[in-house]
Amino acid sequence: MTTLELLPATLPWLYCAIAVITGTVLQRIAGAGFGMIASPVMVLAAPDWVPGTILLLGVFVGFGSFFGSKDSVNFRDLPFGLIGRVIGAVFAAYIARLVVGSSYLPIAVGFIVLFAVLLSCLGLSFKIGKLSLVIAGTIGGVMATLTGIGAAPMAVLYSSVEARRSAATQNMFFGFGMAISIAALTVAGLITFKQLAFALSLAPLVPLSIWLSKPLAQRVEKGSIRPWALGLATTSASILIISSI
Repeated sequence: MTTLELLPATLPWLYCAIAVITGTVLQRIAGAGFGMIASPVMVLAAPDWVPGTILLLGVFVGFGSFFGSKDSVNFRDLPFGLIGRVIGAVFAAYIARLVVGSSYLPIAVGFIVLFAVLLSCLGLSFKIGKLSLVIAGTIGGVMATLTGIGAAPMAVLYSSVEARRSAATQNMFFGFGMAISIAALTVAGLITFKQLAFALSLAPLVPLSIWLSKPLAQRVEKGSIRPWALGLATTSASILIISSI
């Protein structure tokens, strides 16, 4: 297998690169957004490389964003959210065998993005506790393992938490959650070498994007960037659904 066979053509690669940069900046600032931006674009531009590429990059995005604000993470919440993530990932791995590589995947990604946007817009508020963390982790685990989009349930749970602590803790969940989803799909035989190669080709853009986002993160409030992120996610998801019907 040649390098060209491992990677998409130049133009699709560039589309995905722009999506990775945009999604990483949003994830760094708000603690959510990478999957909602990157997943629809990658399904449109490079369908044979998802969801593995998104999940592999998500590990870099989550942990890279976390290290920039690790002093703000609420570590006490992590075990319960990650227990839910494991439950969701294991369940989703069985479903993934039916969806990944089929014509159903683009539609599933599109509707999961819209569902994530809806959750973000409803303004729901839940008390953060052991049960709510497990439930949010489980729902996020199912969504992320199937499509690479799993931050929304935890974002809803942390919507009333101070912005820096919210983003830092969500990024920690995001990084560990993506690793759990990768493990589940690997056991299911759905992580391929070409997905790994594509992720590695895009990986240098992640630290670059995190570095570029630092001055922006200090100036931009989480709330002010939220409408733009949700609007972009809705647009890309709508295009994906329409083009797949």
